[in-house]
Amino acid sequence: MALTDTFVRNVKHSGSPAGDKHTDGLGMHLLVKAAGKYWRFSYRFQGKQKTLALGVYPQVTLAKARQRRDDARALLADGIDPGWAKKAEKAAKKAASLNTFKAVAQAWMAHSSTRWGEGTKAAAVAAMENHVYPSIGGMPLADVRPSDVRALVQKVDTAGARETAGRVFQRVRAVFRYAVAHDLVSVDPTYPLKPAEILRPQVVRHRAALSEKDVPQFFRQLEQYQGDPTTVAALEFLMLTAVRPGEARGARWSEIDQDKALWRIPAERMKMKAEHLVPLSIQALSVLARMHPLSKTSELVFPSPYYPGKPLSEGTLNSALARMGYKGMATAHGFRTLFSTCANEAGWNADVIEKQLAHEERDDVRGAYNRATWLVERAKLMQWWADHLANVAKGADVIALHQKPAA
Repeated sequence: MALTDTFVRNVKHSGSPAGDKHTDGLGMHLLVKAAGKYWRFSYRFQGKQKTLALGVYPQVTLAKARQRRDDARALLADGIDPGWAKKAEKAAKKAASLNTFKAVAQAWMAHSSTRWGEGTKAAAVAAMENHVYPSIGGMPLADVRPSDVRALVQKVDTAGARETAGRVFQRVRAVFRYAVAHDLVSVDPTYPLKPAEILRPQVVRHRAALSEKDVPQFFRQLEQYQGDPTTVAALEFLMLTAVRPGEARGARWSEIDQDKALWRIPAERMKMKAEHLVPLSIQALSVLARMHPLSKTSELVFPSPYYPGKPLSEGTLNSALARMGYKGMATAHGFRTLFSTCANEAGWNADVIEKQLAHEERDDVRGAYNRATWLVERAKLMQWWADHLANVAKGADVIALHQKPAA
């Protein structure tokens, strides 16, 4: 005879040490003890008699106990031991409680920090502690939804720190990619989110850069500049190679292979931490030939005239541009924009241009392939660029761009 709610509510313990068993049907019974009332489900699996706890009355009602019994019977019908399934569910919940976003983020940082500088590591820790952990740090990783990520990123953005918000989003996404790769979660909630769709529109401010029509006057001004000759040479070399100012300022003689007309910048000096090869034009080699007598006793190609053992500062280069009349009109970094604009307008392969600018391919295999196949094309590109500058500068009475390296 099936149990009723009234019976379950009113039944008392008889005093039996083993408790009183009241059958409901289909393997379920209510076990009444002095300590309370317990729902149980008895079943056989692979020839063994087993019992599954379904909960404690009144927290688990008669109706809920029957539903749990029916769920267990469904598992049995599929050849699954409901007792094992319950243990597996408990283990999964425990794992989820341990795999909080904060715990996994700390594991990701420990894994990634081996290739970070101290500044990058400190910035990542600060971003997590200030912007991410207060919102989702304590949540099981699997419980984090796209809306949770969107909300925390937009909170940073609306506080007026759009750039920081973008970096926070990138780091949260990196944590989830790490978690997916290590089977800690199956779904990345950042996948459907696009920065352009969750961040406020950004007003892009490009670095001040020369235009092609400014080139003749620029080289005229450079030729007449009365400052330190190392600064003049560095600006010209920067223009000819289209590298970042820091890469040019830190150039070492040991990195230059004049016989192969190649400059090999080591990974530790590159923004993307990947070695970069720079083909050197005849004009760029000429600049190096002019610098050799001036800096041959230094490991640096462009040493500071004021601080022995130190390279020129970027401030020195930009100050020189300001004294030449280009304050607010051009920066040392802007030479790269001029190169990119002219090369693209001339119809050069965009991938070759991007490779020359060291906008590194993230795929290591593809990146290695591109380094191998595009070096010849990049050598042609850089000689074209130097010749193009010389042609544009005609009439500016510029000598340096037409000189060949000394024998």
